[in-house]
Amino acid sequence: MSGPRVVIVGAGFGGLGAARALREQGIDDITVLERAETVGGVWRDNTYPGAACDVPSPLYSWSWALNPTWSHRYSGQAEILDYLRRAAGDAGLLDLVRTGQDVTAASWDQATATWRIETSDGTASEADLVVSAVGQLSDPVVPELPGRSSFTGSAFHSAQWRHDVPLDGARVAVVGTGASAIQFVPAIADRVAALTVFQRSAPYVVPKPDTEYRRGHHRLFERYPAVMKGERGSTFHLTELLNRALSGDSMLEKPLLAAVRQAWRAQLRLQVKDPALRRRLVPDYPIGCKRILFSNDWYRALDRDHVDVVTEAVAAVEPTGVRTVDGSRYEADVLIWGTGFAATEFLRTIEVTGRDGLSLHDVWKGGATAYLGIGVPGFPNLFCVYGPNTNLGGSSIIGMMEAQASWIAQVARRIADSRHRAFEVRPEVAERYDTELQSRLSRSVWAACDNWYRDGGRITTNWPGRVGEYRDRLSRVVWADLVAS
Repeated sequence: MSGPRVVIVGAGFGGLGAARALREQGIDDITVLERAETVGGVWRDNTYPGAACDVPSPLYSWSWALNPTWSHRYSGQAEILDYLRRAAGDAGLLDLVRTGQDVTAASWDQATATWRIETSDGTASEADLVVSAVGQLSDPVVPELPGRSSFTGSAFHSAQWRHDVPLDGARVAVVGTGASAIQFVPAIADRVAALTVFQRSAPYVVPKPDTEYRRGHHRLFERYPAVMKGERGSTFHLTELLNRALSGDSMLEKPLLAAVRQAWRAQLRLQVKDPALRRRLVPDYPIGCKRILFSNDWYRALDRDHVDVVTEAVAAVEPTGVRTVDGSRYEADVLIWGTGFAATEFLRTIEVTGRDGLSLHDVWKGGATAYLGIGVPGFPNLFCVYGPNTNLGGSSIIGMMEAQASWIAQVARRIADSRHRAFEVRPEVAERYDTELQSRLSRSVWAACDNWYRDGGRITTNWPGRVGEYRDRLSRVVWADLVAS
């Protein structure tokens, strides 16, 4: 027997990495269900101009598929997507994927110890073990503003970019100043006739230490893999310093974040000459409380004569523009939503029913929580990749997902090797783990302001420590923490 039948939902870095970890444990009956027509996750979806990673590519890659030929330290969307597909193809993972499969429901059958998986086309399948790898940044959010549907121009979310909409010479309104906007706004600023950026909260934007990797770099990395691994390792340790500072558990917290703040302030002063505009771009919260952003041209783009930064809240959308709460009206031909994702609404598009008819959405009504970010009591053999409290303020999420994939694969191997058909976390263990995390998160910088990491009063997205600590905790399954059946 090669092990349990496994269904993985999502074919991005998380889902494909989980499939690879399962295969490493000798689990062969694996199906990856992907709702889109191709694999790639966020790097397939986010094709907006300027889309790139804000984690250095030597670290933002699978540990088992290092790439010596990155074109830049911070690679763009197309190159990352190509890497993902090439590495997954070389590992034989693409053959496991069934595309066009939008999973809508998963329900546990206690009598047979199996999961029933339903998709939007009405088909159903069975699995012994289910891995959710839908991610935290897969469902775009557009605010429900009055008149939103009345806009007569073209309107779209940055994660659903309309490349058929001409921007040259257009009046463009952008709502949002987050991680996507700071990339696409500079990329389109010189093409448009007028650009109005609606800012709810100013971000801290620090210089991006990018560099081009030339032929010499590629030859060096190919000939001496240890050099490439050394760069990856040094980058990892630098990002771990940031993780420690953000968590509030390090003596480095104040000096390191103060240094980052100085870099932000210097860039703002150098690139924005208008004092009034500069004042509007100063955040009103401690650095690190919201995501620190990296760009060398965000402030420069906003300092152009045809670009306006509006800090009044958007009140409504009208047929030919946007109106703010102070009554001002801004004309626009194109409206772009840079308003992020439903990050705290985990698995919101899938109705998950566990043991005794337990609804996962009901369990998570007060904020999502999972043991190690992976398992939930009452849901046997259901595990998450990039689940609750596994996001990072610094470093590469791929390292977190690889640790989760390895842990899940160990459980699958135990099912294959034993008489047990299912495992789930003990309720008291999950509660103790959540209490620990929330206590640590309350001391982090993320607790100092309102941000997208929160669901009500709980921080549900972020891990309050180093990647190294998380990896150590997941290196071996503590079987006493689980109930076998």
